[in-house]
Amino acid sequence: MRISPYLPIALILLLFAGLALLTVTKSPSGEANRIAGKTFLANNAKQEGINTTSSGLQYQILTEGAGERPVATDKITVHYQGSTLDGDIFDSSYNRGHPLTISLANVIPGWTEGLQLMRTGAKYRLFIPSELAYGSQGAGTDIEPDATLIFDVELIRIH
Repeated sequence: MRISPYLPIALILLLFAGLALLTVTKSPSGEANRIAGKTFLANNAKQEGINTTSSGLQYQILTEGAGERPVATDKITVHYQGSTLDGDIFDSSYNRGHPLTISLANVIPGWTEGLQLMRTGAKYRLFIPSELAYGSQGAGTDIEPDATLIFDVELIRIH
């Protein structure tokens, strides 16, 4: 079997093409996500109807509720949809067809804070800075390090 003299050159070009592709498709670093999140939240804070808490959590009231407000130790039932700043949905109880029941003590800090602002029956959009979400570790493959997240949350019930 005879090997072409061009094979080493072809392999080198393939290697460089692969490295270039990895560089282009590599997910943003935590630093890039942190900057994007801070820029988004600064611009978002200027929008009508956006409220910002002292922790940096932002929220928009989509539907006001009339019931009780939960406390941090309550178990709640919610419908929700979570997305990244680019609009990619990473989780949705709506898509699963059933709400989530969970203790507010077992969720990210942005949820614990945001849900306590809501009354039963309310629907809010929460804009959660990375430090109130999953921080520098991210979560799974869908939530990158230092990602700012957006959640539409409907508080159905306090247990």
